[in-house]
Amino acid sequence: MSDETVLSTDAKIDLTNCDREPIHILGHVQAYGCLIAVSQDWLVTHVSGNLDRILGLDPKTLVGTQIADHLPSETTHLLRSKLQLLDRNQGTVRIFAQDVLEDGRSFDISIHATGRTFVFEFEGKSEAPEQDDLSYVQPLISRVRRHAEIDAMCNEAARALKMLTGFDRVMVYRLADDGSGSVIAEAREQAMEPYLGLRYPASDIPKQARELYKRSPLRLIADGEGEVFPIVPEKNPEGKPLDLSLAVTRAVSPIHLEYLRNMGVAASLSVSILRKGELWGLFACHHRTPLSMDYEKRTAVELFAQLFSYELADKENELERQDYQRAQALHERLMMRLSGQTDLFGSFEADAGEIGEVIEFDGIALYSDGRYAALGAAPTEQEFAGLARFLNTTDTGTIFATDNLAERYEGAGDFADRVAGLLALSISRRPRDYIVLFRREVAQIVTWAGNPSKPVEVGPNGIRLTPRKSFEAWQEVVKNQSAPWSLRELRAAETLRVTLLEVVLKVTDQASTERTRAQEQQELLIAELNHRVRNILNMIRGLVSQGRSETDTIESFTAVLDDRIQALGRAHDQLTQQDWSSVSLVKLIEIELKAFVDDRQGRVSISGKDVLLTPNAFSMMALVVHELITNSAKYGALSDSTGSVAIELRREASGALLAEWRERSGPPVQVPKRRGFGRTIIEQSIPFELKGKADLRFRTTGVEADFVIPADYVEEAPAKESAEHPQEQIVETAKLALNGPALLVEDNMIIAMDASDMLTRFGASEIQTASTVADALRILENRTFALAVLDVNLGKETSLPVAVRLAELGVPFILATGYGAAEEITANYPQAPVLKKPYAEDGLKRALLELGKGEET
Repeated sequence: MSDETVLSTDAKIDLTNCDREPIHILGHVQAYGCLIAVSQDWLVTHVSGNLDRILGLDPKTLVGTQIADHLPSETTHLLRSKLQLLDRNQGTVRIFAQDVLEDGRSFDISIHATGRTFVFEFEGKSEAPEQDDLSYVQPLISRVRRHAEIDAMCNEAARALKMLTGFDRVMVYRLADDGSGSVIAEAREQAMEPYLGLRYPASDIPKQARELYKRSPLRLIADGEGEVFPIVPEKNPEGKPLDLSLAVTRAVSPIHLEYLRNMGVAASLSVSILRKGELWGLFACHHRTPLSMDYEKRTAVELFAQLFSYELADKENELERQDYQRAQALHERLMMRLSGQTDLFGSFEADAGEIGEVIEFDGIALYSDGRYAALGAAPTEQEFAGLARFLNTTDTGTIFATDNLAERYEGAGDFADRVAGLLALSISRRPRDYIVLFRREVAQIVTWAGNPSKPVEVGPNGIRLTPRKSFEAWQEVVKNQSAPWSLRELRAAETLRVTLLEVVLKVTDQASTERTRAQEQQELLIAELNHRVRNILNMIRGLVSQGRSETDTIESFTAVLDDRIQALGRAHDQLTQQDWSSVSLVKLIEIELKAFVDDRQGRVSISGKDVLLTPNAFSMMALVVHELITNSAKYGALSDSTGSVAIELRREASGALLAEWRERSGPPVQVPKRRGFGRTIIEQSIPFELKGKADLRFRTTGVEADFVIPADYVEEAPAKESAEHPQEQIVETAKLALNGPALLVEDNMIIAMDASDMLTRFGASEIQTASTVADALRILENRTFALAVLDVNLGKETSLPVAVRLAELGVPFILATGYGAAEEITANYPQAPVLKKPYAEDGLKRALLELGKGEET
């Protein structure tokens, strides 16, 4: 699973001290790239042996010379200028599609620094990519963002990365606190053996490799059997090898290649998932044949992983906030119930029930002032006496938790039939009082990918991590161990401990005979409260430092930004409801008024004949109308009880639309002292995007604005119909009867994923996707389908051969097109419904009904 199980060329490396071992990467590069290292005075210090194959430069004569003597001046100037970015970035600088030698060949370049050396890596580009991979990143992340659970987010991310990279298998591999890891999500080809749920020992990713994953987040092995080339010279005059820690083309340990071969993997890609600067897990990608990815696609993958890390952190932060709120609610309930009592025993049973709603346990015990009470699976009072002495040796002022008490406490065997793990909350200082939660033994069945107890073997060169010869899963049954206490439960327990400290302090204050003990409890409580206050102050400081670059009105900015996004969302909804055709401007205005000034909508009049705006113009106008309405609601005519707004629409002789906005009888208007982003949207969106006109005036009597939208973006609105469209009524009341597998032929990854989701919601048992005619025909040779959806235009080809084959097989199909003309196919298959792209659920549902895949209800 790891990037490289051996990171050092030093045969004497002791893996037991891997925390202190330096990282020395094998001194070779893969065949898809070459390397030139230079000193700060631009003398070449190291090159890769394949320099002549990639750049056509002789590696034997390059070392010790000026790099400027071998590269054109423009290229040298570019490399020097990019080093300035490197100084600020403290990472890697990328250059795409550069004509390095000015001979017509393009190269992608990666630049990084190691010590006082600059390393330039060059990868050839055969041709320009057919698709812009970076443009897919945001839509894919948007799909991840839809999910509320982390597991669902990871599944969507694995699926997205498989579509983006083309790898046969993409796994999300999560690291546990003990260093082991497990596959929590997987997207794979159907014929491949599933790895979902497998667990891998901590030795699979040594600590040196973890540090490397934090520094270099993406690692590609294009061909496990491919040729590699040495770094020349192997060592510098000081006897040290070139540090290739951040090199993107560096070669791979032979032991790791053997590891991959044992898994049937020819190409792999590892991408780090980081949280708070630490390694949360990895995207691990496997392919059964060699697979090359150019630097631009790898950059898109790296950006996807970074954005996914942000979404993951946001989701985990939200779960932590929810946990904190539950713990606070428990604190308030306990304080309310215990406020009038003289000890904790009076409400012990009720308190145990409250605690169980936040932290799961099988038994609970209260030990205070020498008294003992227990519920559920717990030790007897005599057994607890020895356990209490053991707990007295643990750190004061904190909780103590273990999921294997037998490893920590010798006497645990006396009650092992009832207790395997415990969580102890110290609620006093001297004598020590406790509330202890117990868990029974769970015979954990852990599915390991290989034997975790034998990860290291001795080879001919000393201790080495040797790949396990078999990847067949086997089971390890864990005895004397309970279910682990989660981080969420430990945080809740810490909050509960503070609550109980407050209760105990109150109780001891009421007992005059125990004043000394009350003073000690108070000191402990003050220390605890001080700790909590410091935590709060640190959190506030962190928030302030993170928002240092923002203004002091970040909340307002966030609200305004959210409103703008919602305005675009409402506009998008209207467009998709109309199958992305032209939409009513009056309807747009009415929806925005309802969203922000519903109670004042009667003070807005719209005169003139309605028009339809094309999608491009509609999106722009949605932002403009949103800014006008929200500005009027906050500062203008709609901000008080007297003002009004008049909107007039009329067509000019040229066919262009003139839209006038007039505010009257509101508060006196003053010209803003600065130009905000909202004003920029109003004044520049239409001129810039539509080549129209916009004139905004701040009159004392009210804001006025005139807009001219060119005729190319304006259509005549049809007369309003009094009855509902019959087809729409059918869609609303129809019951789909879609079942069985479906074939989806679509060359756009994002559209394919959305259409696949729709078909699944409509009842399809399985979706097979193909992006080319060849892929679709190959799938049809091996599978039968109940339905197919064909994109008519597949880049440089059409799906006509697929339609022919489907007709021969008697498989009903729907034709989808984003163009106006598709006569070659639609004319030959009039029985096939035609669906307009992009896909909308209503449109797809209508097409399915037309095929007879449903009935009216």
